[in-house]
Amino acid sequence: MQGKKIYQEKLFNDFRLSERVPAHNFYRRLQSVLDLNYLYVLTKDFYGESGQKSIDPVVFFKLCLVGYLENITSDRKLVDHCGMRLDILFFLGYGIDEELPWHSTISRTRQLFPEAVFEAVFTKVFTLCVDAGMVSGHTQTVDSAPVKANASMDSLELKVPEEELEAHLRKIRHISTMDKEKPFRKSKG
Repeated sequence: MQGKKIYQEKLFNDFRLSERVPAHNFYRRLQSVLDLNYLYVLTKDFYGESGQKSIDPVVFFKLCLVGYLENITSDRKLVDHCGMRLDILFFLGYGIDEELPWHSTISRTRQLFPEAVFEAVFTKVFTLCVDAGMVSGHTQTVDSAPVKANASMDSLELKVPEEELEAHLRKIRHISTMDKEKPFRKSKG
């Protein structure tokens, strides 16, 4: 007999992310390797003493790491992506019923920290992953980023072609002798 699955929302769930994310999952392994509690001390001076609580710096840097690993450059897409993945929610320390930080909060927090903090975190995360055996030396990749050139405007020169386009095309075109003397293209009548 043919079965038919009908979806019905449950009012109460008995659900644990820790039971759903397998032990060999990359983000679960990363969760067990990374101890980012040092971030509270490293970033303390960048926060005020009063006002609304900001995003947890550990969660923020984990979100940055997920964005890098998943090749997601938009904060809005990053939050949407993380909300759909159980393993990433587990890595971030969020339950399936918890709202992730707003994308604008992530953008503002990114502007809060200087480049030196990001470099220090990257170096520490990389070191922890190497020490845990998650990084091996047999494969190497190089990543690039667009960087504005620092060229002087005075050194720029206008480049002019040595000959006109049609003359050049006649010279290089060897289809037939008739084409050498006539224009490359004729207009329709």
